[in-house]
Amino acid sequence: MSKIFTITEGLENMGALRTGGQGSVYKGRRIGPIISAVKLLPTPIYSEDNEDKNFRNFQNEVEKLKKVNEDPNPNVVKILNSGVTESGSLPFIEMEFIEGPDLEELLKPPHDSIFIIKEVIKLADHLANALAHCHKVGVKHGDIKSNNVKYNIHSGNYVLLDFGLAIMSDEQRRTSIRHAGAIEFMAPEQNTGAMLFQTDVYGYGIILYELLAGQVPFPLHDSGETSRNAVMIAHMETPVPDVLELRRNNLPESWSAEKKEQEMRVPQWLLQIISTCLEKDPESRYSNGMILQEALIAGSIETNRSESASESIDILKAKNNELTTQLLTYQQSTANDKQQVKITKPALAALIVCLIAALAFGSYESIRKRDSQIIRDTIFVKPKALIHRQRPLPVHKDSVLQKDSIGPIAAIGNRKQVIATDTGAIALNKSALTHPHKKKHKKKKKFLGIF
Repeated sequence: MSKIFTITEGLENMGALRTGGQGSVYKGRRIGPIISAVKLLPTPIYSEDNEDKNFRNFQNEVEKLKKVNEDPNPNVVKILNSGVTESGSLPFIEMEFIEGPDLEELLKPPHDSIFIIKEVIKLADHLANALAHCHKVGVKHGDIKSNNVKYNIHSGNYVLLDFGLAIMSDEQRRTSIRHAGAIEFMAPEQNTGAMLFQTDVYGYGIILYELLAGQVPFPLHDSGETSRNAVMIAHMETPVPDVLELRRNNLPESWSAEKKEQEMRVPQWLLQIISTCLEKDPESRYSNGMILQEALIAGSIETNRSESASESIDILKAKNNELTTQLLTYQQSTANDKQQVKITKPALAALIVCLIAALAFGSYESIRKRDSQIIRDTIFVKPKALIHRQRPLPVHKDSVLQKDSIGPIAAIGNRKQVIATDTGAIALNKSALTHPHKKKHKKKKKFLGIF
């Protein structure tokens, strides 16, 4: 594209992006691939010194504007440069070029004429962040409207553009607004040329209203002076039309009935924010972007709590239905099992008997193993005749156990026992028996008993 005129040294003019009574925006390119957007103001500056009132005002506003970029914000366009053009002596500000459509383009075919609620809330968050950032450093934008907010296709952010009015003097601004401003977005006080922080808040409310309703509250039907005056008077005096009614009438025909119903559930807190922003009296609006952002955050938190409570209720309802179903199933199963009780009781009794038997067998085995160990340590004496009685037998202190005899069985020593049975005599410990050739123990021998 050929150059229309020279902007400044090292900045190529690649043609107009848009023009208007408040100035024109051109696409510029510096050396290399860096693309920028250059805003040219309509009032020329003939002398670049402080004696020129226009130049002095321009420099003062530019200095304020530089504060916006001291702390970069993803929702505010970056200001790259400012100066006066070589041709025409027009003041300009150079900003980064945001690649992507503006909101005005996004509301036209092939796009839907309204935004879905989720996207409205996203834009509300991004734009409130932009205003809070600017107002915090004392900068008023003054021209919040659809085509000054762009969607960055690379970052997915909505970005506030064009600080042209912000660098105009009050007189320049008043003249520009009266004859060329976007009257559909202008706050009532702008009719007199005033620009407040609340003025930006009003424009913010108009944008959200437009995205929800598919149109601004007071449309401009033609560019004639009469129509412009009618719109301005409506801003000052006419109540704002019901945004939900307009939204219902402007829902795209391509949307399903289910989607239409869902998209009519606009959060009450969002409607309240729009209503507060569009108050006729500036004092009744949010006082600045910071307060607006706080209201938006509070509304979002309230929605999250409501959604969490709703989800909890849904979970409890589902759990209750599940438990009810399980209870009915159990009751039905119990009713069916009543006929089987007579069969299961004998089986249960048999199981108990088997357990008792197993325990008894385990005890018997334990005793048997113990006795077997004892028997392995005993000496059996074969009797000549069976003993059919159990009576105490006299024990002589010199008696010894004779292998083939039957009669008194002596046990000598402490803790030693001899048992007389029907089949013979058993000494429970080999050491309990006394050998005839061993010396007698001097200790008195203890009688343990004969059975």
